[in-house]
Amino acid sequence: MTINTAPREERFPPPDFGPAPGVLPPEAEAVRGAGSLLAYARKRRLLTGAAIAVRAFEKDPALQQLVSEQFGILVPEGELKWRGLRPARDQFDFTAADALFPFAGKHHIQVRGHTLVWHNSVPDWLRKVPADSVRTLLIEHIEIVMGRYRGRVHSWDVVNEAILPKDARPGSLRKSFWFDTVGPGYIDLAFRTARKADPHAKLCYNDYGVETESAEDTERRAAILALLRAMKARGVPLDAVGIQGHIHANTRDAIGKGLRKYLAAIRAMGLDVYLTEVDVNEDDVPSDDVPARDAAVATAYKKLLTVALADPAVKLLLTWDVSDRRTWLNDGPTHRRKQPNRPQRSLPFDPEYRPTPAFFALRDCLDAAPKRTVHA
Repeated sequence: MTINTAPREERFPPPDFGPAPGVLPPEAEAVRGAGSLLAYARKRRLLTGAAIAVRAFEKDPALQQLVSEQFGILVPEGELKWRGLRPARDQFDFTAADALFPFAGKHHIQVRGHTLVWHNSVPDWLRKVPADSVRTLLIEHIEIVMGRYRGRVHSWDVVNEAILPKDARPGSLRKSFWFDTVGPGYIDLAFRTARKADPHAKLCYNDYGVETESAEDTERRAAILALLRAMKARGVPLDAVGIQGHIHANTRDAIGKGLRKYLAAIRAMGLDVYLTEVDVNEDDVPSDDVPARDAAVATAYKKLLTVALADPAVKLLLTWDVSDRRTWLNDGPTHRRKQPNRPQRSLPFDPEYRPTPAFFALRDCLDAAPKRTVHA
């Protein structure tokens, strides 16, 4: 088994916004300290944070300063996924993932792990492995990766996005590489292996599409709750449930009763809830007017967080990236975008690291949240 230490090619090239600002603008300086998201979250015994692309982060001192002032927890975007870690069966590359921990330690920031099992991060070499060897490789992978960071990671998304009702599989499970090769028991296997690999890390099941009153989200909530209850009945180790929180600015689907009941049901199982990947897709805002777009995004954040943060089971709030300079909504599935020539304004900070109306919406929602009885 080879573990590489040489740097790898950057996997997350930044959008074309020009060079990153060398220093934070005055607007960012004005919301540090007592005015930061970090301070507002601490008053409620919550953790707030974001995803980052580690290689880009290493080269951006202004972003490092911003993160150190605003957040208490970070998660690498892709550096801890199979494709980011394991270029070959007998080879691991921890270079990028390792690089985050010295910064986090220096600034007393916690780290999340994302993700150990996901249908969308299966290396090509793994697809060529005989099916009867995949189970062993899955166990080995979890043991090696979690073992390396044992005691240093707050929580792991052990299994990500395992539910897809339209695939019509038992338990509404997604038809995926893991389902096809290991069988439906791959979820239990991953969690049991994870608990042994790091008994101190919180183990999380993470999924999307549960926020609104739409028929699809209602069906997904029911399926995920059934999965969670079955796991609990089987004694599968599970500490938290992740709600990704990728929402749309102008959706006609309300956020309210269904999400409240979902949160209450998870809390009744004795599980925490983490808001793991929150952002707002504003492609459905027809106007190109920046203030109108920013207002729509801020309103969408408030709709989600007013409901979610009211439940004491919610312990973490992370956005999927920090600034619009690097949102996946610009770099990702562009074939679905309605505004292909208009960079998104979906996050708490704009491309120059100025706080957006979304930042103040997040802060207001944190301020209105009830204080948790225990820290995350």
